[in-house]
Amino acid sequence: MVSARASNVAPLARRIYDRAHLRGEFRLRSGATSSEYFDKYLFESDPVLLREIAQGLVGLLPDDVHAVAGLELGGVPLATVVSQLSGLPALFVRKQAKTYGTCRLAEGGEVAGRRLVVIEDVISSGGQVVASCRALRELGAEIVVVLCVLDRESGGAANIAAEGLELRTAFTMTKVRAAAGA
Repeated sequence: MVSARASNVAPLARRIYDRAHLRGEFRLRSGATSSEYFDKYLFESDPVLLREIAQGLVGLLPDDVHAVAGLELGGVPLATVVSQLSGLPALFVRKQAKTYGTCRLAEGGEVAGRRLVVIEDVISSGGQVVASCRALRELGAEIVVVLCVLDRESGGAANIAAEGLELRTAFTMTKVRAAAGA
């Protein structure tokens, strides 16, 4: 796992924490429960914060990729802004191919034969990332790297690595908490 440098990202990590950290009882996609939650839509709906986060993700992009692929739903706004900042085309990846119209899994262009960077917002177990990357590979894509904003450090990085995928993350839960003094 590659992570952004702490000295450059601590103020941004603090702003993400302040904007998106919630306390309560929450059920995660994995089925696990948590007493804290990062509401990604709160940082993704803030245009200034979203742009700063996307700039950090652009810095994690590898060379020689053909497009960025944002996972439904939280990866889509991130991929859109990363596309704008990097000049790379964006694809929007559904959890399941639609059953009407084009019946595509990924919108915005062809997948086969392309070197993709998959973008997700928050990773817990990594289950959706793994499933989506498998589906993209079945369609002929090469997944170069997976980028995420926040790794909750709850097994997702290991599950993604077990799939033979490299994870590059802007922040870990530990670093965000430390930046916030939590």
